Amino acid sequence: MIHHGKPISESTIIVQYIDEAWQNNSPPFLPSDPYLRAQARFWADFIDKKISDARWRIWSTKGEDLERAKKEFIDGMKVLEGELGEKPYLMGESFGYVDIVMAPLCSSFYALEKIGNMSIEKECPKIVAWAKRCMERESVSKSLAEPHKVYEYVLELQKKLG
Repeated sequence: MIHHGKPISESTIIVQYIDEAWQNNSPPFLPSDPYLRAQARFWADFIDKKISDARWRIWSTKGEDLERAKKEFIDGMKVLEGELGEKPYLMGESFGYVDIVMAPLCSSFYALEKIGNMSIEKECPKIVAWAKRCMERESVSKSLAEPHKVYEYVLELQKKLG
């Protein structure tokens, strides 16, 4: 992202920057309480390091490595589902930073299920319900890639990688 001629890199850092730079223009993404803000950053990091990494390995490995990646992905999703609990959003009653970090992964659920031969909804029904709730938000639905296009992209990527 370029703002006032200055580049800002990495999606989670960009979201934090937007939250700080436009704090008077919208509800904040991060909680105001320092502890809850730290928790939100923890979960965003968890999503980036655990769930996104396992997602990539599902798409780029085979055999035992694929099975290990599928287990790590589902295990990570179950941990996240435990954090979600009965709340409508990952950090509570309102859509926020952790939801913004996790929402783009929803577009890849179809590709993960097809390539990994698994059912995310069967394993993590609360996360799938959360994803559907997020998709009801215009800001989310208009900004995410169409799941079948993600699947086609991953198939092309797999061809290139061999």
